[in-house]
Amino acid sequence: MKRQLILEDGTVFLGEAFGGDVEKIGEVVFNTGMTGYQEILSDPSYCGQIVTLTYPLIGNYGINRDDFESINPAIAGFVVKETAELPSNWRNQLSLDEYLKMKNIPGISGIDTRKLTRIIRKSGALKGALCNINKDANEVVSQLKATVIPSNQVKQVSTKAPYSSPGRGPRVVLVDYGMKHGILRELTKRGCDVVVVPYNVTAEEVMQYHPDGVMLSNGPGDPKSVHETLEMIRTIQTQVPLFGICLGHQLFALANGADTAKLKFGHRGSNHPVRDLRTGKVSITSQNHGYTVEELSIENTDLIVTHTALNDDTIEGLRHKKYPAFTVQYHPEASPGPEDANYLFNEFLQMIEAATNKGEKTCQNALI
Repeated sequence: MKRQLILEDGTVFLGEAFGGDVEKIGEVVFNTGMTGYQEILSDPSYCGQIVTLTYPLIGNYGINRDDFESINPAIAGFVVKETAELPSNWRNQLSLDEYLKMKNIPGISGIDTRKLTRIIRKSGALKGALCNINKDANEVVSQLKATVIPSNQVKQVSTKAPYSSPGRGPRVVLVDYGMKHGILRELTKRGCDVVVVPYNVTAEEVMQYHPDGVMLSNGPGDPKSVHETLEMIRTIQTQVPLFGICLGHQLFALANGADTAKLKFGHRGSNHPVRDLRTGKVSITSQNHGYTVEELSIENTDLIVTHTALNDDTIEGLRHKKYPAFTVQYHPEASPGPEDANYLFNEFLQMIEAATNKGEKTCQNALI
């Protein structure tokens, strides 16, 4: 069965339909990763987006039970050059086509993904529609131009109620803006007692859990659309150590007086080099974001830039001058991608330990 991908600039791609038999509209973006399509499919940060993979063959190792980053994928559609009809891997349980059918996510294959990527790089992320071959392209283009991309993606993917992942180590409250499960895995692997809470949690509610530290997760969309969380961040950073990832990094910047802006086509892939300005060390990182913290907006704030991207010099890390709080724009949990930046979770726990020891010493002095 044929399917077409139509962009708001009038470009039409004809290809083969796979996955769900449904029509979808979304922002068309691209990811340069060579592997990790299952994690990309299930990453909540892609909520409402039609994702193009630049690597030509997708689905060759199938879908397995272990590599999901969320239970219910929020991606709008999937665009590939070629799908593997007979996946081969010892962990394989479903083909890519079977999984997308199960989740009712439309896909299109057999198109020139290099051409599509070049269009996005030149024009920026565009609205697009995956639709039936019989749809009139001009009508679809008019519909796309009139379509406003929703700004409530975080509300769609965040947990609706708190839940715990018990451990015997430090208690970390993890604010879920669209959390990848890889973040939770890294914390529980280190013995943390994790409480996951909704995106609109208040500072008072967070402190009722008596946290040793707070983590701000990744998530989809424009950080300025999640304004209700900023006061919580401003309050919490003064009380316990804080670590933010991706959207959490951008929200931390906004809460401290900096500004964010939309990138032309974003950073999405698993091979983005980032320099740690403190040590000069370069890490190859996994990234997925369409917004960035503006460099000039850092002036006259209490924030320090700690990491920058080598490809375009955008800000990739921040630290607060007064409080034990730091953030990164990339994904230290990887999934998919290299684990070069995994050490940041250990830095967070060291920060918690230092704050705990300081608090205990203060209490002892008060008793004396």
